[in-house]
Amino acid sequence: MIDLTTAVVNHGKDVMDNPSLGDQELEVLRYIAENAPLSVGEVAAQYGEPRGLARTTVLTVMERLRRKGFLGRKKVQGIFRYAPQVAQADVMKELVRGFVEKTLAGSLTPFVAYLSEPGRVTDVELASLRQLVESLPRGKEKR
Repeated sequence: MIDLTTAVVNHGKDVMDNPSLGDQELEVLRYIAENAPLSVGEVAAQYGEPRGLARTTVLTVMERLRRKGFLGRKKVQGIFRYAPQVAQADVMKELVRGFVEKTLAGSLTPFVAYLSEPGRVTDVELASLRQLVESLPRGKEKR
């Protein structure tokens, strides 16, 4: 596995140059991460068919993920087997970072306000969040 912050070159591009993922790409990546290594045929049969996706659609999504650096492939007995090249936790961190930067203009306040609504966070999640906040380095004070 690689870290998204590591400069990884794949087909002449850094992973960080194109980290965006569409909904379908993210779902296929999750499926492969949970079941890797898999061939296109296996993903098409096990993931695509139940969702009404053609084999060619699954192949296109998997190759897009490979070109972006999220998947790697290795030929085993004449068949390409695909596996994640980026840890799932790193993918989630980058998606959240992108959401905060693009959608929330870099501010966490709207996100925290959303989480503060009743019933949004379980007790276990709240305990985890408190630990994360406690471990944050102190911010700069405004003058």
